Amino acid sequence: MVAYRLALDHPALIDRLAVLDIVPTQDAWQLADARFVTAFWPWSLLAQPEPLPERLISAAPDAVIDDALAAWGSPPRVFDAEVREAYVRALSNPVSIHAICEEYRAAATIDREHDAEDRLAGRRITCPVLALWSDRGPLGRWYSEVGGPTGIWQAWADDVRGFPLAGGHFFPEEIPQETAAALSSFFIGTS
Repeated sequence: MVAYRLALDHPALIDRLAVLDIVPTQDAWQLADARFVTAFWPWSLLAQPEPLPERLISAAPDAVIDDALAAWGSPPRVFDAEVREAYVRALSNPVSIHAICEEYRAAATIDREHDAEDRLAGRRITCPVLALWSDRGPLGRWYSEVGGPTGIWQAWADDVRGFPLAGGHFFPEEIPQETAAALSSFFIGTS
């Protein structure tokens, strides 16, 4: 999310942009439906005012991590016990929890506003964009009526290419070689 904002806010500094398993914030909210709210529950739950989300997460950080690792399309074997525990430890830190919630609060408010202002002003991403998404995740299905993730990004940039990768939401961890190959090809300029 930060990368595409940088490409919009500081186009002279960004030569190429890759986005992984996301659509622009404004589009995510505008196209949200019951599928989005139930499957991407962090967007709505963590955007709630403080302290409710912070209290809920701190009460069961392991449940939050287990849901993300099990339900977002990547097989459990991708994350060994040590990695899972590192995530649980991070999500047990009140400062980290608050920062995560603030990120989602921003997405529901100021990030949407910035996106809307850019759309109204006709600002576009001027560099080439590569959109990669999970072939087991919902982005390709949910947004098919608007051309999928590639179609959504084409509303923001002129030079967009993209395709799904054979993995879940955490495909960079699940299939790191394939992810690195797609990114390398794009950033080196062969795709």
